[in-house]
Amino acid sequence: MISHYVYYQLAILGFLWLCIMLHCGWPSRSPRSPLRRAEPVPHKCKRKGSTEPKPFAGLTQQPHCAACAHDANRPPPPPPRRPEPMPPTHRRPCVIDTSRHFCPQVDCDYRGWLRLGNIRANGHPSGGPWRQLYCRACKGYFLETHGTLFHGKRVAVELMVRVLACLAEGLGIRATARVFEVDPNTVLQWLVEAAEQLQAFSAFFLCDVHVCQLQLDELYAVLRGVRDGEISAENALKRLERSRHWVWTVIDPESKLLLVTESGPRTLEMAQRVVHQVTLVLAPGCVPLCLTDGYKDYFTAILTHFGMWVQPSRRQGQGARLKPRWMPLPQLLYRTLGRTHWPHGARRATDEHMIGDRYDH
Repeated sequence: MISHYVYYQLAILGFLWLCIMLHCGWPSRSPRSPLRRAEPVPHKCKRKGSTEPKPFAGLTQQPHCAACAHDANRPPPPPPRRPEPMPPTHRRPCVIDTSRHFCPQVDCDYRGWLRLGNIRANGHPSGGPWRQLYCRACKGYFLETHGTLFHGKRVAVELMVRVLACLAEGLGIRATARVFEVDPNTVLQWLVEAAEQLQAFSAFFLCDVHVCQLQLDELYAVLRGVRDGEISAENALKRLERSRHWVWTVIDPESKLLLVTESGPRTLEMAQRVVHQVTLVLAPGCVPLCLTDGYKDYFTAILTHFGMWVQPSRRQGQGARLKPRWMPLPQLLYRTLGRTHWPHGARRATDEHMIGDRYDH
């Protein structure tokens, strides 16, 4: 019988042989050749397009504006010369205040000038309601209603005011004529004359306006039919393309001041004309935030009137000099607003274009 000590010795020898074999077969690390980590094999992947807006590179030529070209070719008229006040006469002093009236005669040197002592009251001709005035300079006569809506009218002033008030509230021309028992053509004539008076009033008083933002938009006459469901939007656009009657409006959304109203086709020339009138109304140096719809010609029109020439810097220290670029003013902010319809009928404004010092187109 073999002793168990023999088995112990065999097990120890086997363990030592295993250690020697592992030491000889195991790879050793050399200090001069350190192990390098396996680098992943580069694979080509498709580069995703950047969603950030690209900076506006500018234009090599300034866009053409017919109104600006007309103003540039026409020299400004010389300032009118104020005539000397007329000396008082030995007649009885005039009791009627005529300081707010001026002579409307074209060939009179005192035309358009106030408080120069050339206007005197001359009573009521034929017992009429309006007073007659007399100009001492040109020896001409005119009524005190000259240049107003009531000039040459024999109807009561209250009637005209009520008719125009009904039209302003949205009542139709024929309905207004039936209510006040007036001919519809007469009501239309009063409306046209009132519009001309209001346009002249706005052109005289709307100047050097300071606003922070402006909203530019176009309207069309078939909007009511689309809203009521009488015609579809596609049919309305087809009618609009044939008629080409658009109403262009520019309003200050903060003060609700309507600066410009024009009627014309939806073209680049019309957009240039509207923005040109805006620049005539604004004060010098006023560059408001412009908000428009998705009509692309607004960008060209706004850039035309609110831009300047900028000399770009060279890419290298030496080389050809780059051409000047027509760029927007640094303080110009422009944004287009679109409408997104949500399930519950809500509308949300989304930004599409931004240019200026802080925004890029």
